[in-house]
Amino acid sequence: MEKLLKLLQDNAKLTVQQLAAMLDLSEDAVEAAIRKFEKDGVVKGYRALVNWERTDVHRASALIELRVTPKKDTGFDALAERVKAFPEVESVYLMSGGFDLAVMVTASTMSDIAMFVAKRLAPIDGVLSTATHFVLTKYKDGGVDFTADEDEIDERGSNLCD
Repeated sequence: MEKLLKLLQDNAKLTVQQLAAMLDLSEDAVEAAIRKFEKDGVVKGYRALVNWERTDVHRASALIELRVTPKKDTGFDALAERVKAFPEVESVYLMSGGFDLAVMVTASTMSDIAMFVAKRLAPIDGVLSTATHFVLTKYKDGGVDFTADEDEIDERGSNLCD
């Protein structure tokens, strides 16, 4: 059923009928597989990838690196649980390399993100240091090319400014 998962990941709007035809399976078999994936937590949700730069909504995003001291009994899990509870936090990943956790956040402005890091994230017990990297342009996200529309790109080859 790896093929079904890949099709759902690439386009969650495909109907059961379309998926069944693409996989040469019955609609009942596809529907049962999808229900099982959802029940077992394999499929965690469905969402649209939105190009916020093409809207009137003000949004800023950042990747924040955290160096942390893991808790004695729970390791990194307790800190990750605390961090992921903030509404600004989109994603939290345990990483190898120079930092421990990677945190993707969104807010209305870069200043809001800076205040979030200074007032809420950095003071958490166990956080040793943070490094904030603001997203300036999103070229590709979730496998989707965000620069595919030629009219978005200016004469310098950038889509930073309209």
